[in-house]
Amino acid sequence: MVDVGDKPISVRTAVASGEISMQLDTFNLIRDNGLKKGDVIPVARLAGIQAAKRTAELVPLCHSLQLSGVEVRVSLEESLPGCRVEGFVRTTAQTGVEMEALTAVSVALLTIYDMAKAVDRTMVISQIVLREKRGGTKGDFISSP
Repeated sequence: MVDVGDKPISVRTAVASGEISMQLDTFNLIRDNGLKKGDVIPVARLAGIQAAKRTAELVPLCHSLQLSGVEVRVSLEESLPGCRVEGFVRTTAQTGVEMEALTAVSVALLTIYDMAKAVDRTMVISQIVLREKRGGTKGDFISSP
């Protein structure tokens, strides 16, 4: 693990996103809360938040961080058809929260897959990216659209 002990403590934020595409019938079941496993969107949101908080347990060389905020948004995108997930993470620490944001998005998408796999095994998780990182000694990063 990298020693960050000499780095200054600062406010650090990260935003990540990703998507899952699926058959239109599956999309409609999620939208209409018609899956046997329950209401997909709130479960995926909670899974993403929980995952962000446990990133250091999942990614071997990640620092364990006290997070001051985690938000996971899941939106239905009929144009895919599917769901788009965005993860927003904030901390005041000596290292960034990019991995926490990416983990939140990844696990939320995996949760959607898990809840809908009984009706659609053709779903595709894609486009998991870091969109923005702020704070720290290396400065801000904003991905190009």
